Amino acid sequence: MRLSRYFLPVLKENPAEAQIVSHRLMLRAGMIKQAAAGIYSWLPLGYKVLRNIEEIIHEEQIRAGHHPILMPTIQSADLWRESGRYNAYGEEMLRIRDRHDRDMLFTPTAEELITDIFRSHVTSYRDLPLTMYQIQWKFRDEIRPRFGVMRGREFYMKDGYNFDLTKEDALHAYNRHLVSYLRTYERMGLQAIPMRAESGAIGGDDTHEFLVLADTGESGVFYDSQVTDLRFGDRVIDYDSHADCQAVLEEFTSRYARTDDTHDEAVFHERVPEERRREARGIEVGQIFYFGTKYSEPLGATVQTPDGTQVPVHMGSHGIGVSRLAGAIIEASHDDNGIIWPEEVAPFRVGIVNVKQGDPTTDKACEDLYAALTAAGIETLYDDREERAGAKFATMDLIGLPWRVTVGPRGLKNGVVELTSRRTGEGEELAPELLMSRLP
Repeated sequence: MRLSRYFLPVLKENPAEAQIVSHRLMLRAGMIKQAAAGIYSWLPLGYKVLRNIEEIIHEEQIRAGHHPILMPTIQSADLWRESGRYNAYGEEMLRIRDRHDRDMLFTPTAEELITDIFRSHVTSYRDLPLTMYQIQWKFRDEIRPRFGVMRGREFYMKDGYNFDLTKEDALHAYNRHLVSYLRTYERMGLQAIPMRAESGAIGGDDTHEFLVLADTGESGVFYDSQVTDLRFGDRVIDYDSHADCQAVLEEFTSRYARTDDTHDEAVFHERVPEERRREARGIEVGQIFYFGTKYSEPLGATVQTPDGTQVPVHMGSHGIGVSRLAGAIIEASHDDNGIIWPEEVAPFRVGIVNVKQGDPTTDKACEDLYAALTAAGIETLYDDREERAGAKFATMDLIGLPWRVTVGPRGLKNGVVELTSRRTGEGEELAPELLMSRLP
């Protein structure tokens, strides 16, 4: 993409309304624009990031054997009355009426709707286990929306739901989700720590939330430093294997990690050596729940067992804040100059800076590089604007592309361009034809 033809409304000054780093940088980098309190339009650069995050989530969900679907954003209140949650949910639910005076609501979560789908089509234990998920917009009418996409009213979310015959099977589904989430966050360049949590309005006895360490996190976090050293890498997980999933969980959950709501100082000191004790702030980016028959019983989601009896299925739900992750990644990965995107979520992998636009030799070298990178399937943003070099460098730093290629007359005279890593700031001069081999 040529920057001269791209819609990238960057801001030079920090917006007064932005209180945290991610909100400030997303506005300055032209990723989002507020439409109303806690509601944002996603502009081209932000939308590309959102889609990259979404694609990683889809890939890891399908790898774990889950089926993508899409449910509506507007639900009938009748289902929520069946489950008993319509009046209990609270003022965060946006309640509306259609032209026929029927009670409707804008989806804050979809346990009732997915259970209705299940009870309409599944009748036998032979169809279990089953996990379906969607990535869809949700709305919760926060009393004080703030921090940009980190605590908005409208948000993009992956919500998944498992249906199993027994509690044991459902807890395996719970563990499978925990493992798949850890791999998902790692692919996004994040170290997410799973912690026992409160179930809140969703309900249930078992729940873990996933927190990313960041200075502006909402929760205090106390943890064993060994937790942040764990990585999947190329490890292969058989998601159908209870043993495989359990082995991963013992690595990630046996070490102490608690939020300030559940922190027990005495246990922390007893279980974790002093040199490994850490305190930080964390941002919640996902949560998983096992809630048994909380929804299947009142909504009549039952299956016939091998002996012919009807039993309610055991269920769980699993959420990842897709739009929130865009902010969380920035909170965890930035410097004074702007965003530092991890490779897999970056809107473009490479940025080309032409430091002397209009110079025939420089223009041709940039055009050749741009064509070669594009032909190789490497998404590239070419800054071909009639703008001073300093402004081009500032824009590239602000939007945080992993790699910058600087092309100018002086370097070309010596037969080289400069390849610079946004994360480390380290640059290397090399011949243009070697550029492809240097990109990881």
